[in-house]
Amino acid sequence: MLRRSLLMLARSEQIKHLAGSMPVSSGIVSRFVAGESVDDVVEVSRGLIADGRLVSLDHLGEDTLDRDQADSTVQAYLEVLKRLADSGLTHGAEVSVKLSAVGQALGDDGARLALDNARRICQAATNAGTTVTLDMEDHTTTDSTLSILHELRQDFPDTGAVVQAYLRRTEADCRDLTRAGSRVRLCKGAYKEPESVAYQSRAEVDLSYVRCLKVLMAGDGYPMVATHDPTLIAIAGALVSRYSRAKGSYEYQMLYGVRPDEQKRLAAAGKRMRVYVPYGDQWYGYLMRRLAERPANVAFFLRSLATKG
Repeated sequence: MLRRSLLMLARSEQIKHLAGSMPVSSGIVSRFVAGESVDDVVEVSRGLIADGRLVSLDHLGEDTLDRDQADSTVQAYLEVLKRLADSGLTHGAEVSVKLSAVGQALGDDGARLALDNARRICQAATNAGTTVTLDMEDHTTTDSTLSILHELRQDFPDTGAVVQAYLRRTEADCRDLTRAGSRVRLCKGAYKEPESVAYQSRAEVDLSYVRCLKVLMAGDGYPMVATHDPTLIAIAGALVSRYSRAKGSYEYQMLYGVRPDEQKRLAAAGKRMRVYVPYGDQWYGYLMRRLAERPANVAFFLRSLATKG
């Protein structure tokens, strides 16, 4: 019930306005968000990479309904890719892109605009010597996102996909995506979805995650195991052994600010460990989804809001 309430709050304009007056440097925000500027995220990336971890950078923003805003998001990605290249960090950094942030929701032309904008980002990433992963959003965008992914992979075959274990369709999607060279990030999912399309209980989602992970580990692609769950991490390790996965043929992923000691442990053990690092001033929706996953942080967040109010 708390998780659902927080996900509903993610759409609340009143709470969003109040939270928006909090500086990104305030405790609960800075724990999960690297900063607002490209300087901030480059410095955070530098530290993580020096510590043996990899990064995937997400310029926060979604549900864009304005072409100028979509273009501004594209420019932000072009800028951060250039800065990463100039700083010699692209060996350890890629970017993650939400298609809704680059025009996907802009009416009948949204899919085409999102594809064109994603191409610009993919080309810049290629020029910089790195890659792009397309984030997955709520279930209404899944078909469009996978269609755009298919188009992008014609010219940029290393473009990564994301699938969400809580969707009932995802095991089948994993089978479709598992082929040589296909990078697939498997996460649980963080949007409020109806029971008709998504598993609702934690146990059901976990079982789906394991089924999907088996498909990916048995296939020829590159699984990206995005979870903080110790049990699922242990299962992933067992599946690596079962399917004789070569070192470097898969990776673990975790969110910035979540279980940093476990991130360091995996990296120290020689595993590829990638940290998903968000930045930018449009952090509210992202933060609320993280709080929905970690209710222990809610009281701290609400105290921060009360102080601002």
